[in-house]
Amino acid sequence: MSSVPALESCRRPLRVGLILAQRFTLSAFSVFVDHLRLAADEGDRSRPLRVQWSVMASRPESVTASCGVMIEPTTGLLPPRNLDYVAVVGGLLHAGPQIDDTTGRYLREAAAAGVPLLGICTGSFILCRTGLMKGRRSCVSWYHYRDFLEAFPDQPVIADRLFLADGPRVTCAGGAGAAALATWLIEKHLGRAAAHKASQVMLFDRPPAGGDAQPHPPLSEVVSEPRVRRALLLMEQNLARPVTVASIAAQLGLSARQLERLCRTHVATGPAALYRRLRMRYAHWLIENTDRSVTDIANEAGFADCAHFSRQFKDAYGEPPSTRRLQPQRGGTGAAQVRVFD
Repeated sequence: MSSVPALESCRRPLRVGLILAQRFTLSAFSVFVDHLRLAADEGDRSRPLRVQWSVMASRPESVTASCGVMIEPTTGLLPPRNLDYVAVVGGLLHAGPQIDDTTGRYLREAAAAGVPLLGICTGSFILCRTGLMKGRRSCVSWYHYRDFLEAFPDQPVIADRLFLADGPRVTCAGGAGAAALATWLIEKHLGRAAAHKASQVMLFDRPPAGGDAQPHPPLSEVVSEPRVRRALLLMEQNLARPVTVASIAAQLGLSARQLERLCRTHVATGPAALYRRLRMRYAHWLIENTDRSVTDIANEAGFADCAHFSRQFKDAYGEPPSTRRLQPQRGGTGAAQVRVFD
């Protein structure tokens, strides 16, 4: 009788080859790979039984992450027929070429062989540059949305969810997007239990889903006046613990009155009212996209009094936060439903 454990004698493992771009995002890579690792074995023993992964490269030299950490490839570029997926982990966009010509040719060869390609973080940019996203939509982080439009003006792109599967091309935003993509991949091939196990061990509240909204982008992206943009960024960086308008103005080298005039001129709203709307916008996003209590959300959005928060929320949206949570999501990131600028 065989002494091989039942887990090891199951069907052929899921095989994933990873390509790391120069200055790749370490967090996106590690979150993705650790989901595979945890789904591959029982407990936390990390044996590549149900999933096998390889870090591939055209050359044996280490690849440097954007944070400076160096990763050594575990193998050369494997024959595409030996893989179920090829994943490209992107990173910094403006630090020189992300992959070499040999790797680009390999990706085209893998696509021609029918191997699905995964673009993780800015890996979607690499797939587009190699001509492998024609007629297909890409999913990117809102942070890189404008970069994508400038680089690929004729390429359809979204930034309102964590990942997108468009046929044999799957692209995702970094961070939570990499986790959502890995969860989807595991559930598709190994079942929901394996996917949930990986998420639970990594202390995710729940397995992230591709349709989950990305956290809302800062409104400073749509304001052209540089001082107002900086003011908005300062407000958005201090939502939970609001600072005074005078303090924000001082950091910009302005008086409170000057900041007031600038905001009214460029966004038709005074800074104090704008700040309150930004906090309410954030609370709205939390209500529609998390399971946190209304009290926690009020505190997170800088409202010390939950009753006061609920009244302001009802004034803004016509219903209290507890009722809003029970309604179907309005689509997009949720933030699009919030009126901030007049």
